[in-house]
Amino acid sequence: MKIDFSKYADGLVPAIIQDFTTHKVLMLGFMNQEAVDKTMAEGKVTFFSRSKQRLWTKGEESGHFLLVKEVLNDCDNDTLLIKANPLGPTCHTGADTCWAEKNHSEEFLYYLQDIINLRKQSTDAKSYVRDLFGRGINKIAQKVGEEAVELVIEAKDNNEELFLNEAADLLFHYLILLNAKGHKLQDVVDILKSRHSK
Repeated sequence: MKIDFSKYADGLVPAIIQDFTTHKVLMLGFMNQEAVDKTMAEGKVTFFSRSKQRLWTKGEESGHFLLVKEVLNDCDNDTLLIKANPLGPTCHTGADTCWAEKNHSEEFLYYLQDIINLRKQSTDAKSYVRDLFGRGINKIAQKVGEEAVELVIEAKDNNEELFLNEAADLLFHYLILLNAKGHKLQDVVDILKSRHSK
């Protein structure tokens, strides 16, 4: 990938960050060659901070990293489009994007997946998710099995509210199990899409 850093006086090119899953634009930053190299090598979006005058990895303080999925160069070779998976809110204000847009309103399961990942790393001793991860993969798998059985039991009755609540419990614990195994919902969606196209 050839990037023309000479087009701008400061030697920096704009880098547009887009959510890989929802396609929402998350933020805009600037990169020099060193920032691009570090981004590609470590898989986390790194900018050149004009205010700090140094390399700055998004999330280095908050833990809300932008995990790189794809890097594209525009037709003039002077602007980058980086598709990434955000680990939490992108903006320093706590908003999902730097334009205060909701990023997960249509994709709540992906948002929930990110929340699970954040709570997995939480220091809050009262966190249910943190506690479940602390008990290990066997307990997590067991919990998914329990929720599946409870869903089957409710499916045989006529209480729609109980059935839907058990379905929600199963889906929630399924996302936890995927995380514990090092996978994401998108990995499963990709398999379903590949089966659908055959």
